[in-house]
Amino acid sequence: MARVRYIGPEPVTVPELGNREVQPDETVEVPDERFEGYVCQATKWKAIEDPASSSAGEAAKKTTTKKEAS
Repeated sequence: MARVRYIGPEPVTVPELGNREVQPDETVEVPDERFEGYVCQATKWKAIEDPASSSAGEAAKKTTTKKEAS
């Protein structure tokens, strides 16, 4: 999952995240396929970890685990 930070001035309720209330400067995980829907709102959301980074990070973890197991 991708991560974004809410940079708006007041808390918001995000229906897509199960009606979760997100506070200013809070970082949340969002579905990879919805990442662009958040970061295109540049006055409200800031990218922290895009879908490509989170996928690459998972691949690196799996590779490291395999090497350590050998």
